[in-house]
Amino acid sequence: MSLKPKKSLGQHFLRDQNILRNITMAVGAKEGERVIEIGPGEGALTEWLLKAFDDVLAIEVDGRAVDVLAERFPDLQVRHGDILKESWDDVLAPDRSNVVVGNIPYYITSPILFKIMDAGPIFRKAVLLMQKEVAERLVAGPGTKAYGILSVQAQLLGEVEYMFDVSRHVFYPKPKVESAVIAFHPSKDPLPVELAHLKTVVRTSFNQRRKMLSNSLKQLLNEQGIEEIAFDMNLRPDQLQPEKFIELTELIFGKSV
Repeated sequence: MSLKPKKSLGQHFLRDQNILRNITMAVGAKEGERVIEIGPGEGALTEWLLKAFDDVLAIEVDGRAVDVLAERFPDLQVRHGDILKESWDDVLAPDRSNVVVGNIPYYITSPILFKIMDAGPIFRKAVLLMQKEVAERLVAGPGTKAYGILSVQAQLLGEVEYMFDVSRHVFYPKPKVESAVIAFHPSKDPLPVELAHLKTVVRTSFNQRRKMLSNSLKQLLNEQGIEEIAFDMNLRPDQLQPEKFIELTELIFGKSV
């Protein structure tokens, strides 16, 4: 059974067997680990995952696809649900290591990425196929146009590995943009500041990325009752290494309890 892709769900089905094999190799789940696939669709990647790994659980929002998966793979664990609404506790193997993999819909790439990154080291790694532009933002460094909120948070919460590019011509239907595969390895070390505070500082800074920190953070500093801060506030946010945002957060909010 072949599904007609739903535009409303951002479905672009990957058909190239070489790319599917390469993604499976990038997952590289160890014996005993659970592989959680986000948005399997018709099951092109699922088929490879089931051949390579013993424990695969799929999360699919499209009821049509859930039926197809159940028919194609009777032994597959399938959850009919939205990854953005699912609790990690309901899908992770609690007593074993977990790996996440998925071909992420372009229109909800950032929310899914933040859900994965914010979760911390509850899984060993995530291998994700996404819009190339977003992948480049994840690994971008200071002083580049692509460097921003996503870059800073990803690099502070783990290690991002840019794996390989994927042509738009290997999808059905063809998207208008190119894609890429990245691997995200969550950090096992806890942040010295509250994650919510860090996100506030990063986002507030980059909301006016062309302005100096003295301007973009002025209201936040006022709200915290801070008149002066031991930091070079003449810098722009895109000039700071990710680690400097932790220093800035400590100065504004203090360390985590």
